Amino acid sequence: MTGPRLVAHRGRHGVGMARENTLASIRDAIEWGADAVEIDVRLTSDAAVVLLHDPTLERLWGDPRAIAEVSLDEVGEIGGGERRIPTLEAALDVVRGTGARLLIDMEDAEFARPAARIVRACAAEEFTEWCGAGNAMHAIRETLPDAVIHQPWHSSTPPTAEDLTGLRPAFVNLPHLLAGPALVDAVHELGARVSCWTVDDGAQVAHLGEIGVDSITSNDLDGAREAAPDETGRRLAIVGELAGHAADAVRRARRDGVGVVDTKRDPADHVTEVDRAVERWVRSVLGAQFPEHDVVGEEYGGVADGATPCWYLDPVDGTANLANGMPWTSFSLALVEEGEPVVGAIIDPVEGEPIVAARGRGVWRAGEPVVAPTHQGDPLTGRMVATELAGAVPWEGFVPLLERLAEKHCTLRVMGSGTATLAGPALGRGIAALVHRYSAIDHAASFVIARESGGVARVLPSGIALTGANEEVASRLEALLE
Repeated sequence: MTGPRLVAHRGRHGVGMARENTLASIRDAIEWGADAVEIDVRLTSDAAVVLLHDPTLERLWGDPRAIAEVSLDEVGEIGGGERRIPTLEAALDVVRGTGARLLIDMEDAEFARPAARIVRACAAEEFTEWCGAGNAMHAIRETLPDAVIHQPWHSSTPPTAEDLTGLRPAFVNLPHLLAGPALVDAVHELGARVSCWTVDDGAQVAHLGEIGVDSITSNDLDGAREAAPDETGRRLAIVGELAGHAADAVRRARRDGVGVVDTKRDPADHVTEVDRAVERWVRSVLGAQFPEHDVVGEEYGGVADGATPCWYLDPVDGTANLANGMPWTSFSLALVEEGEPVVGAIIDPVEGEPIVAARGRGVWRAGEPVVAPTHQGDPLTGRMVATELAGAVPWEGFVPLLERLAEKHCTLRVMGSGTATLAGPALGRGIAALVHRYSAIDHAASFVIARESGGVARVLPSGIALTGANEEVASRLEALLE
């Protein structure tokens, strides 16, 4: 049994390689052995079809102009040789006769018919395929009745025969996080194949191949070719992507506004559409990737039977901060097995980056390991301990602890996100942290991060959740609490 075909996303590109969407990147991908090469097309001001993903030249070429404002002659002056912005005709010439296929992607129907006319004029239909926005695919189908179309799909719910009637796709094309066994089987029963994008984790490539995905688009062809099953690694990659999605949602909300702010238990217990939207997305992904697991979330609830592995989720931890313009929020997603958190992801509220951890695998930020910093001397004097309120009020023992820490010249801080607070010592933010009541939804991910960083995380007999950079400081703080 052969595995899924590998599609080079925008050609073979990256550090030390060609620039994306160039003839060099296409040629390199074909020489590497890619089964297909995905490219993006746009129109110049004089309606020439060229290869470019972004609407402007800014990211790749340092030119702020929109490609729609630049003529083909002007495009020809940017870059040099096979590393400049090519026309679609030139890309077709590179692929012709190689045995590889060219997957032409577009985000708007405006680009579809001009691109289709070029493919037809170049007699290239036999080695081209099409993907992108739904309206663009309908325009391609009308122009090229026999085109190989990838129908976009943005749900973990399988399509029906009626859903595929209009486009008659060869592939159902979806984000890889939404591709689960039930969807793959349903698409195959309808006589179509499944294509996924963009998969840059080898363990996830292996998993998708195992459940029958037919075509995988990747930026990391070497990693995809060497893919091997690794369930823990796959979980780390998935929770990292989900945390990144949540970080983007919060970033947009801070820029554009959070919209309507509702309340739940009391006026200080906030919820926004950001919370709900992030939780819906995470649930759809978890349902596709881990259909055998339970899910319990802050906004939509759920039930854990204690025996089945369960994901605990808080989509925005620190919603009161978000609603009130305070830039200190996080995200908490953790898998708990047999009562112990084994995988977790949060968002660093300072950098806005995902922090992921798994039992036995350490803590990671942007591919780099995270280790709790070491501290010399008195573990409390001159240090900082973080905590949280019980909703909007101090918890029992808060004031005495504040006073005892002050006697040791240790400062107590209340930040507004239990997730970020308990993960803080692992990230070098404070020496220890505590929250008055442990909640898996809010704190399980931070416990994995604290322990895997080399620090301490435990629930005290009183129910207080405690983390520390090391055992000594945790014990000292626990003694003060007594």
